This record gives sequence, structure tokens and C-alpha cells, in this order.
Amino acid sequence: MNVLVLNAGSSSLKFQLMNTETREVFTKGNCEKIGLEDGIFGYTVGDGDKVKETVVFPDHGAAIRKVMGLIEENGFTMEAFGHRIVQGGWHFMDSALVDDEVLAKIYEVAPLAPLHNYAEAGVIEFCREAYPELPNVTVFDTSFHMGMPPAAYTYALPREVRDKLHIRKYGAHGTSHRYEWKTAKEMIGESCHRVLSCHLGNGSSLCAIEDGVCRDTTMGLTPLDGLMMGTRCGSIDPATVCYLQREGGYTADEVDTMMNKQSGFLAVSELTSDVRDIREAADKGDENCLLALDLFIYKAVAQAAAMIACMSGVDVITFAGGIGENDWETRQAICECLAWMGVRVDREKNAATCFGASGVISTDDSAVTVMVLPTDEEYMIACDVERLAK
Repeated sequence: MNVLVLNAGSSSLKFQLMNTETREVFTKGNCEKIGLEDGIFGYTVGDGDKVKETVVFPDHGAAIRKVMGLIEENGFTMEAFGHRIVQGGWHFMDSALVDDEVLAKIYEVAPLAPLHNYAEAGVIEFCREAYPELPNVTVFDTSFHMGMPPAAYTYALPREVRDKLHIRKYGAHGTSHRYEWKTAKEMIGESCHRVLSCHLGNGSSLCAIEDGVCRDTTMGLTPLDGLMMGTRCGSIDPATVCYLQREGGYTADEVDTMMNKQSGFLAVSELTSDVRDIREAADKGDENCLLALDLFIYKAVAQAAAMIACMSGVDVITFAGGIGENDWETRQAICECLAWMGVRVDREKNAATCFGASGVISTDDSAVTVMVLPTDEEYMIACDVERLAK
């Protein structure tokens, strides 16, 4: 089946047209700076070079029309749409074939992810109206985590507050973590029982997966929780929010902006949120950048231990995401900090497995299999589309 996978952000629209059987990607790209005067339309067709055009995208509707034009110009066919949805809230345990009720629920839970859900719902509406004969399937980042036990997802707040506002741990990156489990299982078979999936990038989360079921994850009610990230602070004392408002005079919106967009690697390095640049500066002795990397690794190891504990052990560790796939030194440091539990990594294999390469990087005598598995969320979304659309 030829599936057009769409991933709408607050000011962007990523797309990929692929065949689920052959995994051939016909075209892919990104509409950037939607709503601004200097929009960018970047794309590739097949194995061709990347093309960049300056285009004004007044809204997401203009962006999706541009994508459809590219597909039609090249004579590609599509049989269904797959939509990545950040937040499915308390409604969705699985991906869903879109109807009016499903769309209404996406809007209902949008306050939990306002920068994404509203944009994503708008793209769905356009696709349904412009191509009524084609099915639309929504794939939720949160669905994979809905199988967590109550002890993992419950917050110790008054029940009436939890119930009224649907407060619980939802997690994120579920599609990526599901791909990591599926691929590891296919590669190493029955020894793949308890998996620690490490999705490390500008947004980062860990997930404890036992026999294909999520047992716990580091992101919480929102993607702010858990690891330190590009511009997110990660887990901190929750009273910090009250303190900043009471003593610092910050508004709720200012604190929200600070913790989501002005913290993390950006704040600690005082340079950038891009780990590639931070790594380069750290190698030259920049103390802030060295601290940023140390802090990230420390938090990742501490929270990895918590994930492993909830499964009473681990058989496989997988790395994905921009940092997880490409920064071998961070992988090495994390694994060396887990040496006490028998994790052993082949340094040469680890250093060679970057930039799209995949495979086992642990030594033969390692008690835990360590793998680099570049994530493919688009493929997972397309597979769900085929399963539900048929």
C-alpha cells in the first residue's frame, strides 16, 4: 500500500510517501516556517538530490496543497493518509481510523499538546475534505504507553483532581519505542525479552518494554518530564514552578516558556541546543559544554537504572534518535556507567555505527545486548495505516 505519512508541527509539515511492502520511499520532505513570510519547501524524489524552494505558506492547508502538487507532478499514487498525532490522551489505546468522533477526541485532548494537536487535526480535516475517497489513520505517540500499570502512570494527587483533568503519565515517542522493540525482536529473536529503548535527541525519552508491553517511560503528563533535552529542563522539583512564580515574579506562561524553550542543553551550555556543536566545543575545553554533556549522561544513566529496575533486569538496550544514532561518545559513556550490571561495548564497533548504520555494538561477553537501531517512525505509521485501512 502506498501511504502518505504526515507529521504536522506548530509551524512545519513533514511528509513521506512510501510503500509498506517494499519500504520504497517515493518522496519525502518538510514544509518549514508555516505562517511566516520566508517559508521553505525542502524535498527529495527517490534517490535524487535534495531540492529547496522558498515558498510562502500562510497555513498548513497551503503546505499540504504543495505536497499534493509534488506527488501529482511526479505521477505517484497514494492509497491512504497516515497522521502522526502527539497526544491521544485517555481515549486511544491504539491507532485509529478517522471519523468525526475520532477527530473530535483529538481536539478534546489538544490542551495537553496545543502546539501539535491543533495543527495535526487541521491537516486531517483538509485531507478528508480534499480526498474523501481515501482513508485517514491517526497514530498516537501516547498509545504505546497506555499499557503501563497504574503504579507507573498514576500521580499521587487527589483523585478528584486527577479524574477531572485527566492527569496521569502519558509519555511520548511511543511510535519510535515500538519500532525499537519490533526491530530488536526481529534481529535477535527469543533473547529479546526486556528492552530499554533509548530515544535520545532534541527530545529524549527512555522506555522500559517487557515482551512488547510498555512498563514505564520517562516522559510524563507532557514531554517536559524525564531527561534533560535540547531546550527542555526535564525532571526537576515540581515546587520550582511555584517558587519561580512566587519569588521570581514569573507568570505561568513565562515559566512554561522557560522550561520548554530556554532550558536543557541550551541553558547549561550557554551556547546552543545542538549537541553536535556542544560536543565540538567540549572537545576544545569549554567547561559549560562539558557540564552539559556530563549532566545529560548522568540523568540518562540514573533514569535508565529506574527503567531497568521496573522490569527487574534488562536483556537488550537500543539507541535511536539524533544523539542515540550519531553521538557514539555519549553511547559509550552511558554504557560504561552501566558496566556494573555487565554491559560491555566494543569501542570500535560503537564508533563505526553512526549516521544511519545499525547493528550490535556490545561485546560477545556482554551480559546485555546493546544495539544501535535508527528509528523509522514513518514506517511504523504506514504499517498501522495498512492494518487499519484494509
